[in-house]
Amino acid sequence: MNDVIQLNSLDNICVASKPLSANHELEFGGGTVVVASDIKMGHKVAISAIAAGEPVRKYGQVIGFASELINAGAWVHSHNLANGKIVLNHEKAIEQPVVDSPILSTVFKGIRRADGSVGTRNYIAVISTVNCSATVSKFVARHFTPDKLIDFPNVDGVIALTHETGCGMKQLGQKHQMLNRVLGGFARHPNLAACLIIGLGCEQATPGTLMLDQKLVQIGSGGAPAGPPVFSMQDLGGTRKTVHAAIEKIESMLPLANAVERSDADINEIILGTECGGSDGNSGVTANPALGIASDWIIRNGGTSILAETSEIYGAEHLLTRRARSIEVADKLLKLIDWWKWYVGLFGEELDNNPSVGNKEGGLTTITEKSLGAIAKAGGSTLEDVYQYAETVDKKGLVIMDSPGFDPPSVTGMVAGGANVICFTTGRGSCFGCKPVPSIKIASNTPMYDRMIDDMDINAGTVLEGESVEDVGQRIFNEILAVAGGKKTKSELNGFGDEEFSPWTVGPVL
Repeated sequence: MNDVIQLNSLDNICVASKPLSANHELEFGGGTVVVASDIKMGHKVAISAIAAGEPVRKYGQVIGFASELINAGAWVHSHNLANGKIVLNHEKAIEQPVVDSPILSTVFKGIRRADGSVGTRNYIAVISTVNCSATVSKFVARHFTPDKLIDFPNVDGVIALTHETGCGMKQLGQKHQMLNRVLGGFARHPNLAACLIIGLGCEQATPGTLMLDQKLVQIGSGGAPAGPPVFSMQDLGGTRKTVHAAIEKIESMLPLANAVERSDADINEIILGTECGGSDGNSGVTANPALGIASDWIIRNGGTSILAETSEIYGAEHLLTRRARSIEVADKLLKLIDWWKWYVGLFGEELDNNPSVGNKEGGLTTITEKSLGAIAKAGGSTLEDVYQYAETVDKKGLVIMDSPGFDPPSVTGMVAGGANVICFTTGRGSCFGCKPVPSIKIASNTPMYDRMIDDMDINAGTVLEGESVEDVGQRIFNEILAVAGGKKTKSELNGFGDEEFSPWTVGPVL
């Protein structure tokens, strides 16, 4: 294992690949740099003197400016590095990269639905239109314990999709439309064999509005409207009667939901959602670029990969606008960045407040540093399009979906858009599940992987020990196919994923 990694020849810092002790000697360019103090794994060390006000570079890019003189060998972090005003060159659509990746196994065992879409899991969902029906929806789902589903081995479970909103909003205003996109996207998701909808009866986000807005109502063979069954607590006579009626309905759904068989599906049916949470200084060195390799291979073989977390693209967006399919696509991304700067400013905040306490403990300092590492998940493919939160993703290739950096709402939006597999990289050890979609956890460093092995699926920390990023990327690619075909992830084996459904909505609560 190398003591440190210099990611680009332009960099004036390096990243510690293991804990370093004070007075440890590092060799750079024929010279020696002596570490001035103990340095944690994932943190930055100056390899040359950096004057106050001078740029600090990582990945060959400016990640901020020295707030004081930084001597060679010094620890570089929040005490001497600030994001500052970084001027970016937003060149648009000037590169159309050709990803040279192998054509690998392109088949997984998927679940083909009647509409032709392909699922990777087989759930029944209870969808709550408003927080007022959340408890009833959970009561219904919790009734279906593993014992009660023992005769339906092809059903992965019954889940409640509940949230904290659904009223106190302008009907079909921005807040309502965002919620409708999420609920409609989940109702149509190929990982659901069936769903039913439970409302209170007097909410602003009525089930009827949801059904019409999201085109969940269709005309059946007899000429009558057909769609997911709808239950109104007020019309049915209260909580107990609603729970009883919904349970009876799901019991009638189970035999048909169970009557599925996995069959060969092409990799072009994969819509991969990529997420990073609890990132550290090695996330952009190991796990994220390895996931980028797997993302490129998914795309090369005809599939789709989603990059989200717009607030964690900020500061690195210029690297994506360069490889946009068109100037129009690049402008879509820049418009989102401008909106986010305006939006956080309404609350007196800045996007540089994004790195969390845990991120900084793991070695990340500025939002630009975090974003440069985060977009590595997108690999090197052409950016095909940019989507609003929870919009249906209908393009192949690399796309961006607007979302916050907070993991649950970000993943919720991607799943609503159609993602049927999630890859989640983490350096600090985020424990995340995402029913009804499997979430593959990828660790950025070996110590955390070993410590949290019950929650981590893949160790990308081996890059620091000599394994190539490409080889780790192939391991991730193979795992995506295996999990899409039914292999359980650690979060699934642990039973996680019931509480992470978290729609993002923007606007006042009235």
